[in-house]
Amino acid sequence: MKNNYQIIILIVLFMSEYVYSQEKLPYKELTSEEAYVINNKGTERPFTGKYTNSKEKGTYVCRKCGSALYYSSDKFESECGWPSFDDEIKGAVNRVPDLDGMRTEIICSNCGGHLGHVFTGEGFTEKNIRHCVNSISLIFKEDRMNTETAYFAGGCFWGVEHLMKKQNGVISTTVGYIGGVKENPTYEEVCTGKTGHAEVLEIIFNPEIISFEELAKLFFEIHDFSQVNRQGPDIGTQYRSGVFFTNDEQKNVIEKLIVILKEKGYKVATEINKANKFWKAEDYHQDYYDVTGKQPYCHTYKKIF
Repeated sequence: MKNNYQIIILIVLFMSEYVYSQEKLPYKELTSEEAYVINNKGTERPFTGKYTNSKEKGTYVCRKCGSALYYSSDKFESECGWPSFDDEIKGAVNRVPDLDGMRTEIICSNCGGHLGHVFTGEGFTEKNIRHCVNSISLIFKEDRMNTETAYFAGGCFWGVEHLMKKQNGVISTTVGYIGGVKENPTYEEVCTGKTGHAEVLEIIFNPEIISFEELAKLFFEIHDFSQVNRQGPDIGTQYRSGVFFTNDEQKNVIEKLIVILKEKGYKVATEINKANKFWKAEDYHQDYYDVTGKQPYCHTYKKIF
């Protein structure tokens, strides 16, 4: 038994080492300068980085592992000497206490490579966050993909996201608030009904793979669009049914679908409004059902079209 136990231990150690070595294979071989920053948490000199003032549209990925980290749409000029972003791609960046005991370090959530530091309360943008990133930690990928954005409000945004996010052609989903007057509202403020916002799902999609009309049809098929200012047990103006269009084509599609629904005998309470400022909801609302393992309580699919 003792010999068998030793053999098992050796096998486990061997497999662990094999898996570890396999995980390291995809990582890019770094120069000494790159390794100094990415592996050893160094900092490049200010105003020397390649991407400090870049304005091209695309995606910034981790130089070490290639994981997508930041969209160019979230980049802004802070004149601090390093590239600045006020948001990251969902789940791409981890925050850890810096060794200096004061700052918050940001690292790639996939490989752990050092990116820089994150700061709040500086007031550079409405999001009030600055990811101060070393250019040398990044590689820029020019955006050649045709993308479009859609906003659907159909009651609790948890269920809407859960049922729409996995469609082929959907690039990303973010739940938040739209249609109101207060800037940067909190969930608690929206729930009072005084801000005028609706709970909404922002969808960034590739129209060459899935059309806005296909998404809109699914939207109508996963919620009760006949209810006014509610969805199932959730009552309030924040739970109203609405589509916030970003262009005239989207508006025309929704109007056409509503005509079809009425011809089928349905009562339609869905509002059609031009999209105004979208505010991202708190982190604990994002991907709620995937994170909690629960299931939607007021959203189910029903074939209509």
